Amino acid sequence: MKPKWIFTGGVAVVLLSSFSFLGMFEHRVDFNDEVKPILNKHCMACHGGVKKAGGVSFLFEQDMYQPAKSGKPPVVAGDADDSEMMRRILLPEGHEDKMPKDGPPLTEEDVEVLTKWIDQGAQWGNHWAYNRIERPDVPKIGSFLARIGLTDDEETRWAKNEIDHFVLEKLREQGLKPAPEADRATLIRRVSLDLTGLPPTDAQVQQFLRDTSPKAYETLVDSLLASSAYGERWAGTWLDLARYADTKGYERDPGRSIWRYRDWLIKAYNEDKPYDRFVTEQLAGDLLPNATDDNLIATGFHRNTMTNDEGGTQDEEFRVAAVIDRVNTTWDVFQGTTFSCVQCHSHPYDPFRHEEYYKYMAFFNNSRDEDVTSETPTLRFYKSEDSLRIAKVESWIQQNAPKNGTKAMNLAEFRQFVRIMEPKVNSHDFDQHVNASLLDAKYFGIQDNGSARWQNVTLTGKRRLLIAIGTNAENALLELHQDSLRGKIVASLAVPKTGGAGRDTVVILPVLPDAGKRTLYWTLKSPKTPKEWVQIKWATFQQALPGSDQPAFAEIEKEYAQILTGNVENTPIMYDGHGDLARQTHVFIRGNWTVKGAKVQPDVPGIFKVKGAENDQLPQKSPNRLGLAQWMTSRNHPLTARVAVNRLWEQLFGTGIVETVEDFGSQGIAPTHQALLDWLSVELMETQQWSIKKALKQIVLSATYRQSSAVTPEKLEKDPYNKWLSRGARVRLTAEQVRDQMLAVSGLLSRKMYGKSVMPLQPDNIWLSPYDGAKWQLSAGEDRYRRALYIYWKRTAPYPSMVTFDAPSREFCQVRRLRTNTPLQALVTLNDPVYLEVAHCFSETIAAQYSQPQQQIREAYRRLTYRTISTKRLQVLTKLYQKSLSEYRKNPEGAKKLLANEPNARPELAALTVTTNAMLNLDEVVTKE
Repeated sequence: MKPKWIFTGGVAVVLLSSFSFLGMFEHRVDFNDEVKPILNKHCMACHGGVKKAGGVSFLFEQDMYQPAKSGKPPVVAGDADDSEMMRRILLPEGHEDKMPKDGPPLTEEDVEVLTKWIDQGAQWGNHWAYNRIERPDVPKIGSFLARIGLTDDEETRWAKNEIDHFVLEKLREQGLKPAPEADRATLIRRVSLDLTGLPPTDAQVQQFLRDTSPKAYETLVDSLLASSAYGERWAGTWLDLARYADTKGYERDPGRSIWRYRDWLIKAYNEDKPYDRFVTEQLAGDLLPNATDDNLIATGFHRNTMTNDEGGTQDEEFRVAAVIDRVNTTWDVFQGTTFSCVQCHSHPYDPFRHEEYYKYMAFFNNSRDEDVTSETPTLRFYKSEDSLRIAKVESWIQQNAPKNGTKAMNLAEFRQFVRIMEPKVNSHDFDQHVNASLLDAKYFGIQDNGSARWQNVTLTGKRRLLIAIGTNAENALLELHQDSLRGKIVASLAVPKTGGAGRDTVVILPVLPDAGKRTLYWTLKSPKTPKEWVQIKWATFQQALPGSDQPAFAEIEKEYAQILTGNVENTPIMYDGHGDLARQTHVFIRGNWTVKGAKVQPDVPGIFKVKGAENDQLPQKSPNRLGLAQWMTSRNHPLTARVAVNRLWEQLFGTGIVETVEDFGSQGIAPTHQALLDWLSVELMETQQWSIKKALKQIVLSATYRQSSAVTPEKLEKDPYNKWLSRGARVRLTAEQVRDQMLAVSGLLSRKMYGKSVMPLQPDNIWLSPYDGAKWQLSAGEDRYRRALYIYWKRTAPYPSMVTFDAPSREFCQVRRLRTNTPLQALVTLNDPVYLEVAHCFSETIAAQYSQPQQQIREAYRRLTYRTISTKRLQVLTKLYQKSLSEYRKNPEGAKKLLANEPNARPELAALTVTTNAMLNLDEVVTKE
């Protein structure tokens, strides 16, 4: 019925027969904030992505309104009384159809929320984190006169930038007020540890304390952001995300040379590489036009996956495991979303379908790494002798480039192959073995009268076969046949004796011209040494180098083979296969890689597709990792910037705006300051152009960050965990910061940057490597005092003090470290040889400047905390010193033992070492105030 309009005395009165006038002011139930938590808690276990009991699901909007097995839809929008869901919820206890079936009944408040939501139209809503980020308005603070600049008040005096406006708004809601600014000594230690991972030097502290200019703090922040230590600190945080290690993992856990990726991270942070570019290069640097060595090294992010060199394993199984790990890590690190469960079934709580996991996996499934021992593909780094060979062959190619249309290898193809040695086929792909096998389950080996098949090889235009081959056999003849074991011989080789099957050399063989895709067969005749294995590591067909009719051609081809044979330094990279090497991706039924379902193409989850938006088309236009990275860093993507900003916040404040840094989904903890998170995210993308340095500067310049961490009884009651940021953060230092701080204050810290990982002091018998006998080799000179991020990281036996202070093993991506405070940590700082050496060196420095014990203790405490020691602490530490001195005077040999048999092992120095060692363990020393 249409409303009737009655005009009385010039006033229009609306008679609303279809709805109540008071309904205009009725609270609208929000699906995400009020309804979704009820469904997740009570319904999703049976009616979500894993189970659809009775054909009912509350995970996807369209499913909720479709008829179930009963023939009735769970929800009828606008009519709770006719909705089957509500009917079953309201059934009496004991009824067989009562819902929830095996759980406690809903509360009256929950029932009221669901009823009102349905009656109001059952409007669906995406989870907040999956909606496009819009710039929120900055809240107003202070009085009207203060806002227009005529006066100031408590709030406007306190606030430094827009961040503080958002924080003040929440504090007012909670009946709280912010804390005053921390004292300067505390502030410089805090910001230095946060931005560089190191305490400030004494000179920095004195300069900051003397600088009374209004820009003193900002000048300090700029200098810290410009220091090389900044890149080391933030690269160190990324290594957990990248699951970086110097070994491959699993049982054998042999070494891996991938330290160049770590160095790339440090440089990327120091040069303030825009975060969108930072993401793109790590996910798809190899796919960028004219990709540089640095672009390729960056892709080491996803080559940090574990590989299994144990004999008897199946390479394809662990290749798939690595690809799945890349999918899950990409979501964990860049999207803050638990996507891994979708491998086996649709997500139980968030709208991700099972098949969408494998569409996303298709972006990564073409990578050429295949769990082989050599870790190919790798970027190769040639020494001077090989570089001269490369220059010689390049000059030949340029001088003999064909001019009459003849097909030959061009310069770009040559450079690519000597650079990364792809495309090629790893020999584990050969099948139908006769007198042949995968030696140690790794590379193809063949004996006398043996054979094997090589399928689906395109021969069009290929005139050369390259193989990496090794043997101790004599007079062995290897042949490659076309179409059958007795088919045309495509290539033939009198196998060179290299000294063993594992000692391979690269051989280049001429190939009879042919065309099309063929199946080929290897055969071997080795009658003189029939039991000797001939091993082939890899093989590939190529066009021949140009100039084959020139007299020096054979010598040039020999140089080419020598370049490829050389044992050079390399680092694992990502590289995609094309043509014959491209893979099809299938859904894995219940996540089982051996049970393949429907074939899928690369795509992203439908929940993120904004109709008509630019980023909706990106992955489809470029269905590879580059298209994916461009989609993830587009302005319309809802997660990438939010997750990045939240991680920065968590590193500075100890807890993210979203506490569950790893989970922005509906089961994660809701943000405390969602508007602030969105504002910072838009700032990062638009104003700061993805600059991490600018984002960090904005946060640390805020009054929120500068607050004193002192707590009042009122704040302890109203804000015990500092959820509303009513005071400065008080956070335990990370494992790396604890160690680096100790080295820095003692004067031992080496500022040497980059290069291979180092092995500082470590207790004996930590490493047990029965396969290769690898041992911890103590680094020489200053290398043993380098920053913690350079320490050699063995996954099955990480550096012990790092693990004790909550560092992960890095077998998998860890987005958030749990912070603990255990007695074992105190035992490390009191007994670990590193910390004893630090205390010794620190004490020598102090003793050289001050002669009286109390003076020494005061100065040691000041250098550790940049604060004045309290009388009580001084008394306790002085008592410890005197007691230790008495003991060492009675036992001079004990002093010598403590001081590593130093000739000048005086009892006084030993007593001071014990005292400073105890001070290194103080709460205020291992905590950022």
